[in-house]
Amino acid sequence: MSLFPMLLLPGTSPKLHAVKSKLFSCRKQFRKSSSATVMVLKHFQMNSDKISVDSSTASVLRVAYQGVPGAHSEAAALKAYPHSNTVPFDKFEDAIKAAEIGLVDEAVIPIENTIGGSIHCNYDLLLRHRVHIVGETHLIVNHCLLALPDVPIHQLNSVFSHPQALVQCEMSVTKLGVTAIPVDNTALAAQIVASHGVRENGAIASARAAEIYGLHILATNFQDHSHNVTRFLRLARKPIVATNKTGYKTSIVFSLRGGPGELHKALSVFASSGINLSKIESRPEGKHAARVVNGSKNGNTMCFNYLFFIDFEASVEEPRAQYALAHLQELARSVRILGCYPMDTAL
Repeated sequence: MSLFPMLLLPGTSPKLHAVKSKLFSCRKQFRKSSSATVMVLKHFQMNSDKISVDSSTASVLRVAYQGVPGAHSEAAALKAYPHSNTVPFDKFEDAIKAAEIGLVDEAVIPIENTIGGSIHCNYDLLLRHRVHIVGETHLIVNHCLLALPDVPIHQLNSVFSHPQALVQCEMSVTKLGVTAIPVDNTALAAQIVASHGVRENGAIASARAAEIYGLHILATNFQDHSHNVTRFLRLARKPIVATNKTGYKTSIVFSLRGGPGELHKALSVFASSGINLSKIESRPEGKHAARVVNGSKNGNTMCFNYLFFIDFEASVEEPRAQYALAHLQELARSVRILGCYPMDTAL
């Protein structure tokens, strides 16, 4: 059985319909109780006063994000759902798990940035958990350099922030001549600076984080490039059904059997169907990441096996997408649809 069964939404062709049942058989393999689930439940118990809703707000969407209030992920959640009840978690996996087991309605996680590139750990988490991509949100990120009130910029010798933010501000940090210290979240960095009270410490975080934690903004647009956009994915337990055949994007992951031109053939099925690919990403295939290949001049050689993540601009309801996916299924060793969802075209 394929490691990544294909998910097909209603309206698929008979040829594709045969593999539809593979998705549902995976639910039988759903883990009963993992340590991650226990941690998520404990988080909810410890913070029930913050995240519980009464009958008057029971219809408010609950959206999980990684970090603390003031995080960019929280801003993305609020951009997607301005009136939602946002729920913070320490780790990306905890936020995803909360959506997977139904403790929240959705989780919002970053997946790529115009400066820092892809966030590989979150691609890996998409494979570990049975969630579906139901939307995307693009957020313009304005990093600010923060410090305690009345601290001049030349007094700083250390700056705290999330590793992605430090990458996005690498040249600015180097020019400042301070030590970069990675922490789990940008807003957490602001919280640390405020709570420790060390005047030589600064943080790279949002303007809202400065307001929440009582810090002074020394510089705005601290990132190396002014056009700094992060793409976030919205994840839920159940997929959405495309309401029309335009304006949708589909995300898939597949693996190949290996051999000359296999990737070219796989990608060609989309070109021949007139479908544009907006994203291609590869990741080593976990415990099956390497194989020995015979026939080289120097004897045997080791090659990696890869998973290929692709976003294409079409809905699975469209015949051209159904044709491409059916052809890909014939070529690939495994295929899984991660989600079909409306494209976010606004910043």
